[in-house]
Amino acid sequence: MTGLPPTIERVIDSFSSFPGIGKKTAQRLALHVMKADKETILQFARSLTDAREKIIYCQLCHNYSENDVCHICSDPLRDESVICVVEEPADIILFEKAGYKGFYHVLGGALSPLDGIGPEDLNVESLIGRLDRVKEIIIATNMNIEGDTTALYLSKMLVDRHIKITRLARGVPVGGHLEFVDEATLTRSLSERVLIRDE
Repeated sequence: MTGLPPTIERVIDSFSSFPGIGKKTAQRLALHVMKADKETILQFARSLTDAREKIIYCQLCHNYSENDVCHICSDPLRDESVICVVEEPADIILFEKAGYKGFYHVLGGALSPLDGIGPEDLNVESLIGRLDRVKEIIIATNMNIEGDTTALYLSKMLVDRHIKITRLARGVPVGGHLEFVDEATLTRSLSERVLIRDE
């Protein structure tokens, strides 16, 4: 019991339904809404409605877009020889911040037989149709069982294509101390170590 009216409780429940927002954060957001002027809240509500109505998936890469083809796929300055395969559109934000200049392909998830997600549930066929000028595919799925399974499936499926297939490296994070690194990460870092100097 918070002592708040049911109307505000419903706002709190709505905010807490979003990923990464707990009850306390949801409460702070709801109370912030109550302090904001009416026009600010109406503008916020309109922007949400606008996004749901106008945003579609790019016909080429399946990223979020306001047009049939997203702004990345229609950029003539990008490197068409490289496609970075990611699970979700949100992953693209990270690669853009890192300075990646190739194209993307969004799978729309990862293989997960236990959840009933197979290759037919992902955007795999449309990836095959984009490989004419591609020299390298970077598989950037998550570093978990589903991501690894998806990466393995894609690499086997593309084995006859004569395209370089790479997977994101994993290991000790920059600025990380070895005492805090888990055993699996350290094992992988050791097996995928890079050469600094030859004999």
